[in-house]
Order: sequence, then structure tokens, then C-alpha cells
Amino acid sequence: MAGERDLATLLRGMRPQLNPGRFVYCTLPAKVPAGMRPVVTVAEPEGVTVVVAQDEADALGLRYEYVAAWITLQIHSALEAVGLTAAVAGRLAEEGISCNVVAGFHHDHLFVAADDADRAVRALTELSARSGGSGDDGDTGGATTSV
Repeated sequence: MAGERDLATLLRGMRPQLNPGRFVYCTLPAKVPAGMRPVVTVAEPEGVTVVVAQDEADALGLRYEYVAAWITLQIHSALEAVGLTAAVAGRLAEEGISCNVVAGFHHDHLFVAADDADRAVRALTELSARSGGSGDDGDTGGATTSV
């Protein structure tokens, strides 16, 4: 199934969902250790960045500085869609909330400071409503567990 490309439709139907738990950004000098369950992995020349549950990072003795909440936009966005990231980041910037965006094949995922989670969901829900969203467009897709 192809993802949605129309910005107005994306905004109306995004239905931000706060995933349970707290997540942290860690950097590793090499590949992800066997058994680690990161929700995001990014390979950079400086090392491998992982976003992992805070409890898992603590159990593995990993260092981190940023503790985040994970919000999933429930609409299936096309990877070539234009404007969703800008609209979402812009709305959160209006509230003074930093946002780290990761695009999965089906959904966009936002990592915001854990203390800002409720405010971020509220701001995104308001953005959706202003765009004509009812908060439920009939899509019954669930939260993803990994990116």
C-alpha cells in the first residue's frame, strides 16, 4: 500500500500517539551489540547512534545525555511526501519543543524531551484539528515497536 502524499490529508489524519517508556540516544564506536533492541539505528562516520529504551541503556551501562519520549504519527506517510516534517517541527518550535524526526517506511516518529511529551502531543493534536482532522480517520493502524 502506498503512503499518503497530500500534506493536508497527512496533517488531518496524523493522530499522534505517545509510545510508552523513555528513550535515550547513545553512540557506539562500532556495530550494535548482539541482543540490543534499538528502535532507531543510524550509522555515521563517527560511530553508530542508537535510540534505545532508557532501561536497556541503563542495564548495559551505556552513557547518554538526552532522555526522550517517542511519538508516532499514525498516518502512513509516503517517504516522498513534502511538508509534513516542516509542519510538525514548526508547530513544536512554536511551543519551544525540540524535535528529532525519524521516518520509517510506514510512519514518522518524533523524539521529544521526555518532560515535553504531553505538551507535544497536545500541540500536534491541535495542529491536526486546525487542519480539519477529527482525531480518527477510521485507520486502525497500531503503534510500531521499531523503526
